Amino acid sequence: MGLPFTNDQFFGIFADYNDTFIVAAVAFWLASVLTLAYVYKDPADRSRTLSFFLGALWLWTALAYHALLFTRINPAAWVFAALFVVQAWLFFRAGARRRVEYFSPVRATQAVGVGLVAYALAYPFLTIALGHSYPATPTFGVPCPTAILTVGVLATARGRVPPALAIVPILWGFIGGSAAVLLAVATDYVLLGAGIMLTLLLIAQRVRVNTQVSRP
Repeated sequence: MGLPFTNDQFFGIFADYNDTFIVAAVAFWLASVLTLAYVYKDPADRSRTLSFFLGALWLWTALAYHALLFTRINPAAWVFAALFVVQAWLFFRAGARRRVEYFSPVRATQAVGVGLVAYALAYPFLTIALGHSYPATPTFGVPCPTAILTVGVLATARGRVPPALAIVPILWGFIGGSAAVLLAVATDYVLLGAGIMLTLLLIAQRVRVNTQVSRP
């Protein structure tokens, strides 16, 4: 079964997004850089600040991209919007409870996570460099760079990554990552890889917990 929209319609949604929200997209990109710089200098507030920021980013993407625009060409976008709202709520809750410590120096996947964060910030420029003309190109505050940024941050978490925070990013890693193949968005191959990596990370931590429980 094919997609319910054409390539032109798909990239036309990005053109509409950029025509309408480019100021917000730039603001979210700058806010990402400033937030990451802030938490690097103030480790004590990393959990709350990053969780709240990621919650705001997922909520923005749910409403501005999925609900307002993508639903025009894909009825499933209502489901995507709901999933993104749930993910936003989970981050807001994690921030309020200070449940996750990000950018832990002892995390084995720290370097991979930092690399994904950097890639997410470079994403809008890479899509243009790879041949997608502005404004019909994904920029920032849209699903795929949001998911890549999130997986990168989660990969740096100290101790156990809460599965609840990882499920929707993993799902979008496979759903959005399919755009790399079906819609010729080369930058989304990394999203697909990020989803696989986070899945393996959850499996590894589950195996580790089961091994510890089974020890006499």
